[in-house]
Amino acid sequence: MAEKKFEDAMKRLEKIVQGLEGNDLPLEDALKNFEEGVGLIKFCSNKLEEAEKKVTLLVHESGGKQTQVPFDSEEEENVE
Repeated sequence: MAEKKFEDAMKRLEKIVQGLEGNDLPLEDALKNFEEGVGLIKFCSNKLEEAEKKVTLLVHESGGKQTQVPFDSEEEENVE
């Protein structure tokens, strides 16, 4: 079984939200889609947390000690 991708999960979640907002689904289908959506939200949240951890940079401090610093896109853009 292929690994689910974040982008695919987000697209499916968008379709579920659109379907639920349309009020055209029978209650049973709406509940089924809502349950699937909750699972997709958990999946996407976990993927985002994993990505955040991977983006963490190692910074060498004086004395050779290493610490982890969260990635700051604004700071990174200003570095030349």
